[in-house]
Amino acid sequence: QPQIDIETGVVTSVEALIRWQSASYGLQYPDTFISVAESSGLIVPIGEWVLYEACKQARQWELQALPIGSVSVNLSSIQFARGNLGQLVAKILKETGLSPKMLVLELTESILMHEEDMVMHAIDELRALGVRLSIDDFGTGYASMTYLKRFEVDHLKIDKSFVMAMTKSEEDQSIVRCVVDLAASLNIASIAEGAEDEETLSMLMEMGCDQAQGYFFSKPVPPSEIEAYFI
Repeated sequence: QPQIDIETGVVTSVEALIRWQSASYGLQYPDTFISVAESSGLIVPIGEWVLYEACKQARQWELQALPIGSVSVNLSSIQFARGNLGQLVAKILKETGLSPKMLVLELTESILMHEEDMVMHAIDELRALGVRLSIDDFGTGYASMTYLKRFEVDHLKIDKSFVMAMTKSEEDQSIVRCVVDLAASLNIASIAEGAEDEETLSMLMEMGCDQAQGYFFSKPVPPSEIEAYFI
């Protein structure tokens, strides 16, 4: 799914999103199978596959000189718990030939709050590789200013539940504005998820939000359709 610079309207990056095409049940979305994958441990090979495929595709775009900017990939806390995340990312970057600066790894707030030393070590390794970091669904967990400063993230992604409700709720609007202001004060790029209509986009622009993604711009599409944004 493309991520758009709100001020210019230009696609600046893309997020890799997983779907499962089941022979028995048809197209399945993450909320129907990710929790099962995590509880069964299958999230580890699935996560490795997703990361590899996303990097391989991004490298193809890089070779085509398409100005994708970066590709974002979500990480599970279980991938952190295994303790070899830095080695895995280094291996995949080497195998695919992707420039580290083109990879953004998305972490949830819960990852930052647990197993602090282990997470800090993994983040140090990822930073040394040159990849970028983003906090996904910001506002739904308990990350504090201290964590934002300590982990030196590059992006804050504002959870879509706040973004989609803010045209009808002053409270949600205030939350989004606070996150945008917080990101700006820390020199972190803000990305709003769930931009579904022009009114929402206008609000985000007025607030000074940097980027947005959502159905107003594009539903998640196959890689071949992403390329059309740059040709």
